[in-house]
Amino acid sequence: MKKITFLFIFCAVSVTVFAQNQVEALRYSQIVYGGTARSMAMGNAFGALGADFSVLSMNPAGIGFYKGSEITFTPSIYVGKANSIYSGNENEDIKYNFNISNAGVVFAIIPKKAESSWKGVQLGFGVNRLANYNSSVLIEGPNAQNSILDEYLADAMGTEPADLEPFGTEMAFNTYLLDTIGSLTDYYSAVPRGGTMQSKYIEYSGAVNEMVLTLGGNYNDRLYIGGTFGFPYVRFHENSMYQEIDTEDTIGGFKGMTLNEDLETSGTGFNFKFGLIYRITDWVRIGASVHTPTFYDMKDTYSKEMTSSFDNGAKYDAQSPQGAFSYKLTTPLRLSGSVAFVIGQHALISADYEFIDYSDARLRSSVYKFIDENRTIENVYKATSNLRVGAEIKFAPLSVRGGFQMNVSPYANNINDGQRMAISGGLGIRDKAYFIDLGYVYSTKTEDYYLYSTVPSPSVNKFTNHNIMLTLGYRF
Repeated sequence: MKKITFLFIFCAVSVTVFAQNQVEALRYSQIVYGGTARSMAMGNAFGALGADFSVLSMNPAGIGFYKGSEITFTPSIYVGKANSIYSGNENEDIKYNFNISNAGVVFAIIPKKAESSWKGVQLGFGVNRLANYNSSVLIEGPNAQNSILDEYLADAMGTEPADLEPFGTEMAFNTYLLDTIGSLTDYYSAVPRGGTMQSKYIEYSGAVNEMVLTLGGNYNDRLYIGGTFGFPYVRFHENSMYQEIDTEDTIGGFKGMTLNEDLETSGTGFNFKFGLIYRITDWVRIGASVHTPTFYDMKDTYSKEMTSSFDNGAKYDAQSPQGAFSYKLTTPLRLSGSVAFVIGQHALISADYEFIDYSDARLRSSVYKFIDENRTIENVYKATSNLRVGAEIKFAPLSVRGGFQMNVSPYANNINDGQRMAISGGLGIRDKAYFIDLGYVYSTKTEDYYLYSTVPSPSVNKFTNHNIMLTLGYRF
C-alpha cells in the first residue's frame, strides 16, 4: 500500500494531462530562505537577531534593531548538480543560475528625546528570495519488464479513437505507438513486453521571490516587534524529454519514441508575518514569529509532443493542444521560536526552530473542487519542522560566520526521503558607512523519482547545490 500511494503521487505524469496536484502544493509550500550573505552564511538562524534585511521574511521583529537607515543588494550564483541512479546506470548533470537573492532598504526613525520609551521605529521594503528551482536531471537505464506505453494502453482500452484523451492516448494512437485490433475499442502496443533503453532529461527553472513591506519598533531596548506584508510571486518552468529506444533491436518493427512535455507556472500571493523579540539580558534574546498561510492565485500552461520511428523508416509526430488552467493555492501556517546568545561585540550563537504542517495545504478552483487531490495532501504529507543554527565571531572589522540547516522530510510514513541538509559559512567586513559580506551554502537532498507509475523501480536522485552570494550594503 505504501508503494502504491507513493507511485500515485510522485511518478512522472507522462500519461495524463499536466495536473494541478499535491506535487505543486508541496513545491510552493516549501521555503528555503535566501536573503543576505550574512544571514545565509549563518544558516538563516536570525529569528532572535536583527538589523539584517533577511529578517523581514523570517521574523520581522528583527527590523527593530536597526539604529540607522541602510540599503542592501545581494547578487548570487547558484550551481545545482543532480546525480541519478536508475536500473544500475549512473548519470549526472549541472545547471548554473545567476540571480538576485536580496535587494532592499530600511529607514530608521530614532527619537531625539532620550526619555522616550520607544527607541526607534523602522520601515523597510524590498525583495527576498524564498526558493530556487533551477536544476537539470538526466536519467537513463534499461527496462526489460515494461514500457510507458503500457499505461497509455490501459487508458485507451474500451475507448474509441475519436474519444481518446488529447494529452496522452490520442497522441500515442496518432503516432502508431498504439493501434486497434479488429475492434475500435481494443488496442495493442508497439512495445508489448518492454526491452527498451529508457531515458529522461528534465530541466527545471524559476524561483519564488517575495516583495516585503515591514514596520517595526524598539521599546526600551528590550522588546522588539514587527509585522510584514509579504507579496510572493512564483515563476516555474519544467521542460522534459522522455525516450524509449530499441537499442538491442529485439522489438519487431519498433525503433524509438520521444515524449516532450512543457509546463509553465506563474502566480502571485499574499501573506502576513508578525514577530516578537525580547532581550532578557544584554546577552540573551528570545524570539517568536507566526506566518499566515500564503494565498496564491496560480496559472499553469502546458503542452506535449510525441514522435515515433519504426524499422521500416516511417516516422510520425503528434502534438497536444495548448492547455491552460487557473486555480488557487493556500500554503500552510508557519510558526517559529528562536534564541540567541550575544557575547558583547565579539561573538554570537543563534538557533531557530520552525513548525509547518504540510498536510494543511489546499488547492481550490471555481470550476474544479480538488477533492481527491486535497485528500491526498492530507494523507501523504505531515507536520514537520526545520532547524537552523548559526554563529559569528568578530575580529573587527572582520567577521567569520558558520551555520547549519536541517529541513525534515515532509512525507508521511517514510514514503520518501526528502530531507534537506545544509552547511554554510562566510566572511564580512563592516565599517561605519558600508559593509561587504560573502556567504556560501552547500546543501544536499535525495528523492526517488518514478518515470511512470508502473515502472519496476525508481531513479534515486541526489541533488547537491552550491550557492555563493555577495551582499553590498550602505548605511546612511
